[in-house]
Amino acid sequence: MSFDVPDDLRYRESHEWIDPETGRVGISEFAQDELGDVVFVELPGEGDAVDAGGEFGVVESIKAVSDLYAPVSGEVVGVNEALFDAPELVNDDPFGDGWMLELEFDEGDLDDLLSADEYADQIA
Repeated sequence: MSFDVPDDLRYRESHEWIDPETGRVGISEFAQDELGDVVFVELPGEGDAVDAGGEFGVVESIKAVSDLYAPVSGEVVGVNEALFDAPELVNDDPFGDGWMLELEFDEGDLDDLLSADEYADQIA
């Protein structure tokens, strides 16, 4: 099966992505497929700090409960509150309406992340 891996995003090996332009963070199409139907999402609040590689939340599916890891360090400046009532958005549109956080971050942290090509190779 082939999964969408947008070129304009950067990725963690643990399947989280960040949009360098907006600071939006979510999980990849591959990750949501592996999880199955998402039924619950726990996220930090606005103003909270996250550390690159540190846990920032939890996603629960019918198959498993998985920790979420921050792709970069920064401050949470937005949370997708729609996920609290409709966690299935993570499955339906992982790179769009299923985004999780918006971060204010240091762009230097992006250097430690995978490019779209590197991430596509990892999940192939």
